[in-house]
Amino acid sequence: MGFFTSLDIGASGLTAQRLRMDTISQNIANINTTRTEDGTPYRRREVIFEERTGSDSFASALTDAGNKLTNGQGVRVSKIAEDSSEFKKVYDPGHPDADKDGYVSMPNVDIVTEMVNMISATRSYEANVTSINATKSMAVKALEIGK
Repeated sequence: MGFFTSLDIGASGLTAQRLRMDTISQNIANINTTRTEDGTPYRRREVIFEERTGSDSFASALTDAGNKLTNGQGVRVSKIAEDSSEFKKVYDPGHPDADKDGYVSMPNVDIVTEMVNMISATRSYEANVTSINATKSMAVKALEIGK
């Protein structure tokens, strides 16, 4: 693993966590959205991560087989999935989206869950920044040896 590989892995973590924070922000922003383009309440979205592996070229496969190591290259977002849990029902007969019994289907977004996820994403983002800064510091120290 080289110097630039370490930076690339850290950068992939920053990118993935930024997208996660954007998705959480979108969930919070739509916490009261009772009607989307398809006529249903907003559905909470979650970011699904997976390990990013090395390139699929023959040379990299041969190198991996020779090293007998899994050559992880960071993280990537595999998809953004919608939460299929039930919508919350709130009694509000005056609401334009109320059904015949006076209940409104509200989005399946829980503010507490979203805030916990936001804190987790923030901490992960900070950990990736720390990793990148440690890599840069080691490179600077290595360059100082040559002086």
